[in-house]
Amino acid sequence: GRRNLMADYLEIVYDDQSHPKTTYPEHLAKYLFDLFGMKSGQRILEPGCGRGEFLNSFRKLGMNCYGVDLSAKAGSKLEGIEVKQSNFDSETLPFEKDFFDFIYNKSLLEHLWHPDHLLKETLRVLKPGGCCISLVPDWEANYKIYFDDFTHRTPFTQFSLKDIYRICDFEKIEVFKFRQLPIVWKYPSLNLVCSVLSPLIPIRTTNKFLKWSRELMLVGSGKKPYGT
Repeated sequence: GRRNLMADYLEIVYDDQSHPKTTYPEHLAKYLFDLFGMKSGQRILEPGCGRGEFLNSFRKLGMNCYGVDLSAKAGSKLEGIEVKQSNFDSETLPFEKDFFDFIYNKSLLEHLWHPDHLLKETLRVLKPGGCCISLVPDWEANYKIYFDDFTHRTPFTQFSLKDIYRICDFEKIEVFKFRQLPIVWKYPSLNLVCSVLSPLIPIRTTNKFLKWSRELMLVGSGKKPYGT
């Protein structure tokens, strides 16, 4: 039968050898925890949780963590975190309505044929006032290498990411550009240095610091309206 493409992606393209684990998920989880006012004891779901590094990091911050992924092997090394299997590009999320305080996804929406389906499902399982946070590559900063990953399906700009949140009935929507460099989060003025250097950086550099100086992400967020 036809193999599960995204399951293969996790096991072959995003394996532990080519993408070794780092402390970055812990840094990013703490940054988002503080930025969005998360609290210990709140429920958070990560669709596309993969190896579970972000869920582990949110758990260390005291959150009640849940995962869902296309691959049956996702989260296999996690302890104490339930990871369900679902094709969230077309199926309903296997959770009840009004269940989560936060839903977080990173580098996921751009892989889906129907990201609006997942966001509508996200709205359903969020509590009223709950927040969805999405991180995606910024098409404008990455278009030359965007389809080096052949599983990319839906490119996003600041405008389209904001619009998909609007179309899926979120409110209090915000979208901003973001560098995956913790030192820049601490010293925002370094963004200017990175922007000056970025045109000089080779587009397929393997140096992580140079890579993330050049390649921007988008962070989008929106809240579920009360009464929905």
